[in-house]
Amino acid sequence: NQLLWNYKLNLTTDPKFESVAMEICKSTITECNEVERGRGYLVSCLVDHRVNISEYQCNQYITKMTSIIFSDYRLICGFMDKCKEDINSLRCGSINIGHKDIHSQGEVIACLEKALVREVEQQDRAHPIKEECQKAILRVAELSSDDFHLDRHLYFSCRDDRERFCQNIQAGEGKVYKCLFNHKFEEAMSEKCRDALTTRQKLISQDYRVSYSLAKACKLDLRKQRCSLDTSLPRAREARLSYLLLCLEASVHRGHPVSGECQGEMLDYRRMLMEDFSLSPEIVLHCRTEIEAQCSGLHRKGRTLHCLMRIGRGDRSNAMDSVCQNALQTLIQSADPGGDYRIDRALNEACESVIQTACKHIRNGDPMILSCLMEHLYTEKMVEDCEHRLLELQYFISRDWKLDPILYKKCQADAARLCHTHGWNETNEVMPPGAVFSCLYRHAYRTEEQGRRLSRDCKVEVQRILHQRALDVKLDPELQKRCMTDLGKWCSEKTDAGQELECLQDHLEDLVSGCKDVVGNLTELESEVSKAKPKDIQIDALLIRACEPVIQAHCHDVADNQIDTGDLMECLVQNKHQKEMNDKCAVGVTHFQLIQMKDFRFSYKFKMACKEDVLRLCPNIKKKVDVVICLSTTVRNDTLQEAREQRVSLKCRKQLRVEELEMSEDIRLEPELYEPCKSDISRLCPNVAFGNAQMIECLKEQKKQLSQRCHQRIFRLQEVEMSDPELDYQLMRVCKQMIKRFCTEADARNVLQCLKQNKNSELMDPKCKQMITKRQITQNTDYRLNPVLRKACRADIPKFCQSILNKASEDGELEGQVIACLKLKYADQRLSSDCEDQIRVILQESALDYRLDRQLQMHCSEEISRLCAEEAAAQEQTGQVEECLKVNLLKIRQEACKKEVLNMLKESKADIFVDPVLHTACALDLKHHCAAITPGRGRQMSCLMEALQDKRVRLQPECKKRLQDRIDMWSYAAKVAPAEGFSDLAVQVMTSPSKNYILFMIALSVCVLFLVGLLCGRITKRCPALDPVTPSMNPKISLWTSPNSAIAPAV
Repeated sequence: NQLLWNYKLNLTTDPKFESVAMEICKSTITECNEVERGRGYLVSCLVDHRVNISEYQCNQYITKMTSIIFSDYRLICGFMDKCKEDINSLRCGSINIGHKDIHSQGEVIACLEKALVREVEQQDRAHPIKEECQKAILRVAELSSDDFHLDRHLYFSCRDDRERFCQNIQAGEGKVYKCLFNHKFEEAMSEKCRDALTTRQKLISQDYRVSYSLAKACKLDLRKQRCSLDTSLPRAREARLSYLLLCLEASVHRGHPVSGECQGEMLDYRRMLMEDFSLSPEIVLHCRTEIEAQCSGLHRKGRTLHCLMRIGRGDRSNAMDSVCQNALQTLIQSADPGGDYRIDRALNEACESVIQTACKHIRNGDPMILSCLMEHLYTEKMVEDCEHRLLELQYFISRDWKLDPILYKKCQADAARLCHTHGWNETNEVMPPGAVFSCLYRHAYRTEEQGRRLSRDCKVEVQRILHQRALDVKLDPELQKRCMTDLGKWCSEKTDAGQELECLQDHLEDLVSGCKDVVGNLTELESEVSKAKPKDIQIDALLIRACEPVIQAHCHDVADNQIDTGDLMECLVQNKHQKEMNDKCAVGVTHFQLIQMKDFRFSYKFKMACKEDVLRLCPNIKKKVDVVICLSTTVRNDTLQEAREQRVSLKCRKQLRVEELEMSEDIRLEPELYEPCKSDISRLCPNVAFGNAQMIECLKEQKKQLSQRCHQRIFRLQEVEMSDPELDYQLMRVCKQMIKRFCTEADARNVLQCLKQNKNSELMDPKCKQMITKRQITQNTDYRLNPVLRKACRADIPKFCQSILNKASEDGELEGQVIACLKLKYADQRLSSDCEDQIRVILQESALDYRLDRQLQMHCSEEISRLCAEEAAAQEQTGQVEECLKVNLLKIRQEACKKEVLNMLKESKADIFVDPVLHTACALDLKHHCAAITPGRGRQMSCLMEALQDKRVRLQPECKKRLQDRIDMWSYAAKVAPAEGFSDLAVQVMTSPSKNYILFMIALSVCVLFLVGLLCGRITKRCPALDPVTPSMNPKISLWTSPNSAIAPAV
């Protein structure tokens, strides 16, 4: 053995050997001409440049020499001199000749290699390896990278495994190494071979040249992209595998050409780094505690890394050390799994079924696969294991914009222009997490006036990322950092998809300032994005996913729109109650509406339309509801004052109308109404849904039982709705089709008036008719709820009904008292013409439906139940209840009710239209005998009475009978309720159907009295001459008599 070893040693240093080598390889090797002769350096040089050798003889010669040299570390030129002390201090074996078997000498190099790896991982600080020995160890590993036979330790450790897994792989060019690496985690792989392979992989991570195939494939690309290493250093930073990968990946992302062969090799080694955490010394060094405590036993197939990722994205109570977090981020930057999901073997295996079903239309290995998986997160196609692996990886990708290759490609120029990234090194690890993306989305929605906007392609990608981040707050680095305390305080129980962000939005006003700003900005952006297309999708992915049926049925045109205007959310709000709307979508849309109320900036369209008006007219107001009130009050005041120019711009007024309509749909969108009525809601409407204005409608129906504050708010709401019916959500919803049919040309503020006029049309929808009746009942409770009446009678009300106004409270209903007062004055014919017209309409309406007469309904409810139950139960009210009360007037027990019925009779004398039963019975007679008579002031009624008394006129039997009944009723009414004064008497006479007859009789009586007076005067004129007593003598007689007294002659 000793002689053989000396022969080998002499052979490597023999000048003759060197001469032969130079002779055989002279035509292809020029790089080794300057190498020092006689010291064995030539062989190393030839092996180093073997890639460039094309001659067969030279190749064969080098192969034979390397097999001799690498059989013993002592034969490798210079190695023994440089590492002698380290071999002894590390006890890696004897350097004495013949001490060990020749074939075991490879164990010495293996010992040194393991020691080098431990030192890098700082596991062995007691025996640091000298720098020149470190260089020699890596040089040996590099020289043996071509043929695995040259790595004696690995060769003997993996002989059986090579036959098992790589039998057909030809040795050379590092092919056997790669084959064994690919099978490293197979169950059949021996532990001894696996350890040897891991050691070699760790050396590759220290110096990429230890991988023959990677160094060869990427040699030219490294030079082109200026990633070459500094040969003056033993292990320069540029030699690290991570640096090579980062540098070349950055070139690929920037669009610079990198050969396909090099990219293939990079893919293999990126996958290798993701599979085995131990190949990254920083992970082993800085994450040892986390691995031992929580990730032990998960070494294979990337499970340890994903375990660390899970800890990294965990909550504060289980926080990862920042140094470990940075090491993990650096590793993921190097491996760049965002570029190809197959790099992450754990993710690939977990998500294979999802990719085959949901993402099969995307080319295998395309970066869009990850986006596709994120799109299907929390859907039926997603499996739990894939969901976990995906979120663990996305957490780290979201912290470096370069890890999303599509975003990086589309936004690289924008980032350099707007965020000044051109000054940052592409491999800089100190860049603030999420800093570049935060800068990009701040510029995403700038207007043209603001300038410095993103390009369209970049904006689309920013929207895609925002959409993904909305699924989990941990995917937004800035949000997670600033809101960690608030998440624990307010949202610890909100663990489902998207719930954490919703929870933060719900508690926006309670958040600390930093968190409040971030959530506010994100919510503002959320309101600005309104797309449903894969390339341009809005932030709230869960909402859009839930609302897909509604979007397809009612909002597809808006969803396909190419401009971000917030139309999609507006469309969803408008179609909240369509049959395609499901509970999840409805809840999501309502949540979005509620969040918008916290700040007007959260409503994109409103913000864009009214920003200038808000700054000018409503400064320092942030809450949307307050802004809406401020602007709507300004519009109303300008309208009432008939201002020459509206202070609120036209575009803002239009959007303001949309916002007001949306707020009317759900009481929760109007905090000033919702807060005072909370207790009433739980007490009176516990099972009523909030949406569709159902809760507001319930409170209106229970108005009498409401608390004072709530009652006041509801009354004010009704006052606003009656003056602007468009804000009456239930009316507009129920009567939508009828408005289109009857009121297309009517002004928006006159919609209710138009519907009332067409209420009895045969084409009127029954549900709409019922809703109109409800609104009429409401209007007749208080004149203030009838803006048309209020305007027409603004002079008459204080003139005739001031006593009622003096007793009324500001926010309490007058229970129809003012309207009842005006009705009586109508019967007395004392109202102004405009007011008279409106009261006539009210009388005609209430004559058909007793419920529209608030005073009658209040005072006669018991009598109606007792005497007219059947009539009151009729589905269609045509005045039958009023007729029943009139017929049963003598049976009415309550004086207040009897008085109301008598008032009805009095009112009917003033206008036949007020008496629908009589009007129906006498319709033909009115047409034949009274067609020329103008309606009103009892004229047509007088015409019929005269016709009744005229024996020449033949009335219809039914009309004649009804008229006779009315005469009897009026006669009874006169007896029961005689005139209380001269004015009442005069009014009764003037309103009597027999007015002319009565006036004639009164005139005749006056004439008779006048004539009698004249006659009596003539008789008494002679009496004083016969009277002997003067008036002064009898003062008593003078006190009780007069010159014309009939008693004088007797005296």
